Amino acid sequence: MGAALQRIQVGSALSAFGLGFTVPYLYVYVAQVRDLGAGTAGVVLAVFAMAALAVLPFTGRAIDRRGPLSVLVVASAAAAVGAVALGVSSGVASAVLSAAVLGAGTAVMQPALATMLVRCSDATTRTRVFAMQFFLQNLGLGIGGLVGGQLVDVDRPSSFTVLFLIEAAMFVVLGVVAATVRMPHAPAAPVVGRDGVAAPKAGLRVLLSHRAMVQLCVLGFVIFFACYGQFESGLAAYGTEAAGIAPSTLGVALAANTAVIVLAQFVVLRLVERRRRSRVIAWVGLIWAFAWIVAGYAGLGHGSQTMATAAMISTYALFGLGESMLSPTVAPLVADLAPEAMVGQYNSAFALVKQLALAVGPAVGGPMGASLHGPYIVTFVLFSLGITVLALKLGRRLTAVQDNPSLASAPSRVVAVSLPEAVSLPEAVSLPEAVSLPEAVSLPESEQAVAPAAH
Repeated sequence: MGAALQRIQVGSALSAFGLGFTVPYLYVYVAQVRDLGAGTAGVVLAVFAMAALAVLPFTGRAIDRRGPLSVLVVASAAAAVGAVALGVSSGVASAVLSAAVLGAGTAVMQPALATMLVRCSDATTRTRVFAMQFFLQNLGLGIGGLVGGQLVDVDRPSSFTVLFLIEAAMFVVLGVVAATVRMPHAPAAPVVGRDGVAAPKAGLRVLLSHRAMVQLCVLGFVIFFACYGQFESGLAAYGTEAAGIAPSTLGVALAANTAVIVLAQFVVLRLVERRRRSRVIAWVGLIWAFAWIVAGYAGLGHGSQTMATAAMISTYALFGLGESMLSPTVAPLVADLAPEAMVGQYNSAFALVKQLALAVGPAVGGPMGASLHGPYIVTFVLFSLGITVLALKLGRRLTAVQDNPSLASAPSRVVAVSLPEAVSLPEAVSLPEAVSLPEAVSLPESEQAVAPAAH
């Protein structure tokens, strides 16, 4: 990676490290440490998520007009302010307002970072760039959570304040690192000139008329609803109620999920980067369907407690394997579908779909996982199989390069041929002054420049 990409990736990893300090403990902090009750803690978590839904519809246009760098700096500053305010909040109003600022800031950072990665990469390198970001973010979240767990003490509110201050510092570091990045010149949308040439259309109407992007958004909603939206709600409730595992085992299961992502990411990348994206996503649906079947055995199989625990941990690990396959496929595909002047809007639209799924997922999965154990498993097996069906349908709308970007880097079969200087031709043989190629053969631009020299 170039220097710009390296700095963006480092800043992204450090911000994830800061989030890992607080996100796992936000409910405990509000409900128990600040003694505001479970109801207030639920409101704070809801506001944290809903703030993203409020700002993301306006984020894309700001990124495309002002540039992702300036938007990221403002978002990181807002997130830092929200983190500090939440760390010192002791009342309901201040906690809710701080959570809204923090949630809005962190939500805007996602499409801004994604657009910066797009601007600093091309179709042939984008797969690895997004895989690296996913790897580093999960590594940062995991390490942040582990370190934060060693610092917190529910009897000392000041220990949680330290966590939020560390989180705020990481956001500031992200903003400072991003400000030092020299972004490539972004293509701007043409405007109407004096000659009467009309500018191409842009905005939500263009996105909604792009059938491949709409299908990808539907697929993304199902992906995030069936996996990420269940981790800390429905699947956790199912594991404790149906499978009877201890709450502490959920932490082990989440650690197994992160470990699989960290260990398998680049092995998986080697296997999938030259394959069709739609087929890779379809395989993820099948893997997750099997994961839900394993979870069904844990809670409904009437096996030993040891087997149930192992099955639940395996479920989270299988989800991690699927996630490592999605990171180099879905996010780069969003970028490859976007017109050059609308990359920010496409990234923001997909981030909005993700947040909607993360908001709806716990609301639907939580009650089902806690009480309707059989229907819960069947429902999400079907949703996972739906991922496979939707991915295959999406593949029919993609161009060959969009579905398999490795085709864009295939070397040309037409080469320039030159005669060595030491080789002399017989006098009877003469070369014509101009040699014409058959009409069916054309040289790429990069090779047309050297063709005359060969003659």
